Amino acid sequence: MLKKTIFLFVFCLIGFSIYAQDNPAKDTIKINAQTLKEALKQLNSIADYSFYYDANSLDSIRLTKTYTSTTIQELLEAVLQNTNLNYYVFEGNKIILTENNIIYDKLPEGFFKKDSVVKPIEPVSRPIFYSRNNKQTRLRSRIETVRLGKEQKNNSRTSFRVYGRVTNNNTGEPIPDMTIIAQNGTLKALTSLDGNFEMELNPGENVLNFRALGIKQATKRLIIFNDGELNFGFDESLEQLDEVVVQGNIYRNVEETAGAPEEIDSEESKTVPLVLGERDVLKVATALPGISTAGEGSTGFNVRGGRADQNLMLFDGATIYNPQHFFGIFSAINPFSIGKLSVYKGNIPAAYGGRLSSVFDINTKIGDTTAFKGEASLGPVTGNLVLQSPVKKGKSSILFGARGAYANWILRSLNEKSLNKSRASFYDGVLNYNDRVNENNTVKVTTYYSDDNFSISSDSTYIYRNKLASLQWQHKFNDKNLANVQLSYTGYGFNIDYERGSNDDFKLGFDIEEYRAKFDFNYLKSTKTSFNYGIESGLYSVVPGYIEPLNNNSIVKSNELKREKGLETAAYLSVEQDISKEFSINMGVRYSSYAGLGSSTQYTYDPNAPRSESTRQDTINYQNNEFIDFQGNPEFRIGARYLLNPSLSIKAGFNTATQYIHILTNNTTISPIDTWKLTDTNIKAQKGQQFSLGVFKNIESNTYEVSLEGFYKTARNVIDFKTGAQLLLNENIETEILQGDGKSYGVEFLIRKNLGKLNGWLGYTYSRSFLKLDSEFEEERVNNGEFFASNFDKPHDVSLVANYKFTKRYSLSANFVYQTGRPVTVPVGNFNFNDAQYAAYSDRNSLRIPDFYRLDLGFNIEGNHKLNKVGHSFWTISVYNALGRNNPYSVFYVTESGRIKAYKSSIFSIPVPSITYNFKF
Repeated sequence: MLKKTIFLFVFCLIGFSIYAQDNPAKDTIKINAQTLKEALKQLNSIADYSFYYDANSLDSIRLTKTYTSTTIQELLEAVLQNTNLNYYVFEGNKIILTENNIIYDKLPEGFFKKDSVVKPIEPVSRPIFYSRNNKQTRLRSRIETVRLGKEQKNNSRTSFRVYGRVTNNNTGEPIPDMTIIAQNGTLKALTSLDGNFEMELNPGENVLNFRALGIKQATKRLIIFNDGELNFGFDESLEQLDEVVVQGNIYRNVEETAGAPEEIDSEESKTVPLVLGERDVLKVATALPGISTAGEGSTGFNVRGGRADQNLMLFDGATIYNPQHFFGIFSAINPFSIGKLSVYKGNIPAAYGGRLSSVFDINTKIGDTTAFKGEASLGPVTGNLVLQSPVKKGKSSILFGARGAYANWILRSLNEKSLNKSRASFYDGVLNYNDRVNENNTVKVTTYYSDDNFSISSDSTYIYRNKLASLQWQHKFNDKNLANVQLSYTGYGFNIDYERGSNDDFKLGFDIEEYRAKFDFNYLKSTKTSFNYGIESGLYSVVPGYIEPLNNNSIVKSNELKREKGLETAAYLSVEQDISKEFSINMGVRYSSYAGLGSSTQYTYDPNAPRSESTRQDTINYQNNEFIDFQGNPEFRIGARYLLNPSLSIKAGFNTATQYIHILTNNTTISPIDTWKLTDTNIKAQKGQQFSLGVFKNIESNTYEVSLEGFYKTARNVIDFKTGAQLLLNENIETEILQGDGKSYGVEFLIRKNLGKLNGWLGYTYSRSFLKLDSEFEEERVNNGEFFASNFDKPHDVSLVANYKFTKRYSLSANFVYQTGRPVTVPVGNFNFNDAQYAAYSDRNSLRIPDFYRLDLGFNIEGNHKLNKVGHSFWTISVYNALGRNNPYSVFYVTESGRIKAYKSSIFSIPVPSITYNFKF
């Protein structure tokens, strides 16, 4: 065989040259071309080679490298390396180019066994006809066939990785939540919000069905030769359907490892009857097992026996310190602007930290990029409005939401003179901008502000406000690596204006600010292994309290406690690994550190005596940004899932966490005038750990979900206070604080019906929560240093949420809650001192107030479903506390005229009807 040496120079824009010669010093052949097809034609005309190929398969192949001193075989190997083309040489100088597959000219060794005998075919009396004109063959002939990958010799792999993106042919937008299902019904992939997918397929033929809401159904036949990328475009479906049921990833609750969040969509909350007809995803969350509040009109949440400050509340990645209006009666976030709420109450992922009990991750909607839209509601107390508009069609959008309350007319209409001058109002606004810069970059900017202003008495006005801003940038490096960058600012503060027209009018306040940056990365190594890692840092700035004269006539002197600063930093890494089809594990580690920063004044106390001003020993002053205290703590997160069958799994989890910021409140529940305190030399960081074990079951293809999960939690350095503690404007706050051990345990049961005319869920929780405050000093010991029930220990908690659809327009909703009465401290006797009678109290939290139960009812009326309408309306007629139950919020005792009298307070003691009108356009 004649050997030739060929020099090929390829340039993307100006062409390339091929040199072929019999002798390196003689007979140089030069060929100029831009595409592979052009090069082969010229090579065929001047060299001793003939090429056979499908011309259409070469049009788009351009060569961009330089190849020198190679044989024709080596040249073709290099040129075709990044294409789907293979080649076959026969008769020395003839070359066939094939797409995807390889041409074999001999059988592999050992194909025929040594002892095998080839038998002749016996003649038959009639001819045999093979008919291909059957229904299955006709159907297959109409299915688009796509070939992927390049066949390689000696490749023994049993599966190949297929990845890509699906888009809408009409708009170019990605199609999220599209299911890709194999012919045997196995779910192969579910597309992400960006339309991306990845799956493992067997070599050879695979028939896949593509399904998504609003998209024409499609079937594709894939011939798989190797790994590769496939991008599909699909047409919109405009068919009118009687009913559409969307079920994405129906076995999610069974298949995900421990630590998967509870997810609540804003639309789910619209049929849950709540006070004054206001939609509220946070209130709906309290109907889930393991999540409760201290009572009606209470701010904050208690998750699995934890304190209210042990929950991390996030709004588009930024911390929000008080997410509720008017003592917890209303959510502080416009419900129409919320897209989804994710609640982590078990094994919290390593990417989250800073709190012991849970994470409430609230995300706003992404504004519509195709058309202007809006949604509004009008109720007896509040009005809501959300507007969405494209900025650049198909690419960027803006969303604006505003809400206000006008409750003053209710207070003034009450037949109670003490409330005639009372007022209660609030407003909030949210604005976000979302921009899909290109296929690899997305930016989201959110700003938010809320303000509460209320006065129940005639001389004091309470004002508190939230403000935040966040920037989220998502960057896709490639199909395996994704980065998320978050920058955020949070501000929260309150002030009390005390004004009664005298010379002691004052303004009392508190402020906290938080600046945070987070860099989060995801690496998808394979369909069985994924990594999440990153770093984050937050700077706290706290004004513990200030007081100043309210007007020029006031003699009150201005005073501001010294500002506190702290820097919290963390690095984390987690890996999710499918050990087998049945067994999956998620392991994570997070290392958090905290540094208190000056300027600051810290006190030391006599270790042999209780902390008080009289036992103070020394004063230490720190300069600006000087480290006051530095500490680091490792945190571990482990979750595992084992599938007993596709619809039944067992999950277990273990996690540890550290918390460096604490709320200071001596109330049963968080109030708007509570302050926050950073860890320092006298206040220790809270530390906790949790174990969980549960069984999860889906019934009738996710028509029903059933779960039973138990947990056990322990905590150290939990914050509590001495009896009668003074918390506001106290420069020696550590003398009022007690820190002890906490523990809680319980079992949570949930059965949920997702489909059918009747849907909703029933949840039951049995849990206990205890606190132990022990010390060698009697003044710092509570209940003799033994464990006692915490303020939010309520053993039995039952929640029923149900909605029954009579027709597509009319439905009836019900919400029932039963809870064990919370613990209280009550007088058990009295004594006389200086001719006055005083109460002797029981051990702390040794008795309970009466049990709590409440039934809410709602009737929902949907507008007609005509296609050509300006908008769609929705009416809600509801009755909150339909049974008129006078549920006690608290019991308190006072001494009047030398006698002890008991009083019971309640928030809503009568049925509260309301009617709300909602409108979408």
